[in-house]
Amino acid sequence: MKSAALTLVLAVVAPGPAEAQDECIFRIEHIGNQGTAQETPAGTNYFAGGGVRLFCQGTSIRMTSDSVASYRGGDITHFIGTVRYRDSAMALDADTGTWFQDGARWEARGNVFTRNLETGSTLTGPSLDYFRPQTGVRDEASIYAVGRPTILYAVADSAAPAGEPYVIVADRVRMLGDDRIWAGGAVTIDRSDFSGRSDSLWLDAGAGNRGALIGGRPAIEGKGTEPYTLTGERIDLELEDKALRRVIASDSAHAVNDEWDLRGDTVAVRLQDERPDHIDSWGSGVRPLAESDDYRVAADSLALEFPGGRLSALHAIGTAMLETAPDSVTGEPDWIAGDTVLATFASGDSAGGGTALERLEAHADARSFRQIWSPGTGRPGLNYVVGEVIIITMKLPPEEGVDRVDVHGQVQGVQLEPAAGLPPDDDPATRPPGNQPAKDDSTGGGP
Repeated sequence: MKSAALTLVLAVVAPGPAEAQDECIFRIEHIGNQGTAQETPAGTNYFAGGGVRLFCQGTSIRMTSDSVASYRGGDITHFIGTVRYRDSAMALDADTGTWFQDGARWEARGNVFTRNLETGSTLTGPSLDYFRPQTGVRDEASIYAVGRPTILYAVADSAAPAGEPYVIVADRVRMLGDDRIWAGGAVTIDRSDFSGRSDSLWLDAGAGNRGALIGGRPAIEGKGTEPYTLTGERIDLELEDKALRRVIASDSAHAVNDEWDLRGDTVAVRLQDERPDHIDSWGSGVRPLAESDDYRVAADSLALEFPGGRLSALHAIGTAMLETAPDSVTGEPDWIAGDTVLATFASGDSAGGGTALERLEAHADARSFRQIWSPGTGRPGLNYVVGEVIIITMKLPPEEGVDRVDVHGQVQGVQLEPAAGLPPDDDPATRPPGNQPAKDDSTGGGP
């Protein structure tokens, strides 16, 4: 490396012929004050001040600072004060910087700011190590930063809100190439449409289109028009063109939105236009369970569909049961069960606000239990029916209650009426939905 030191000391010239980019042979573009050279057994030491501009011969690398100190023929070079580093892919500013010829490593310290010239992503923090590509050592540039740096990870896809970046903060961060990030220590990832937290994060927003939040009971919080929260012991991220499309929580997963509370061994939330449009739950560790103010549903797997942000269907598969909220008088719920239960929902009013149960279906070993209130009684009649298929059709809003019940296959059932002459405990007109008198076709075996 002694020749590199002599070039550093003597040459104040334009770039020479292109040379291998693995080796940085410094050339001096400008020195504010005369430089001083010192010969040592290990090589030439060189010192200059008053504003120094250097470049690596045959490369795009440019370095500037208030002063510079180079040791052992350029093996190690310190840049002090108002440091600037530029190459074809990276712009980096800091208070001080050190270039290590062995390993093509650049260390920046104090008020570090770096910008990826290809993607526009930035990093701000107190300390950063930048490793350039080097034959036989690394194929891609990498960055390692500590001291809780902040990354603005640029997203160029049209789905991102006005090109808004992901904001990633962690105790330490490693970046490889343009698209791969590993972060550890109290990690947060935020954007206006969602936020996440965990002990660690890895993200491959390039060819991999995936990532994960791991440790510390990670959580994702959706902040769009339909907010939600998802937690688990691990949350996997699936991306499309760098936009978040699906989040999957595993190991005691829990998802909550404005209407539903959903638990399971695994819960997956699919996103469309920054809001959930499909939620699935499955797995044997924690049996899937979905609850709202009006319903409780359990099965081996569950799927809730929210096209346009409105609940349209609920699928419960495998030893499934759907219960209504307990009756305010009896304290008992109505329920329907079977190998599969399907519930469909319609808009709750003419303006499209809210949802109302439209239809219930139970298939294979179907069973249902309902409490039927009649005028002038203080207790409900009880209806229990068994069949291959049970279909319960609800009245359309603004009416409430059951319109009809159809049972197919081999039908068995019983209906018990309340004892006559009992004084009413309340006004049937005020009973909750589903407890009004209804036409009952359960003994007819079908329409």
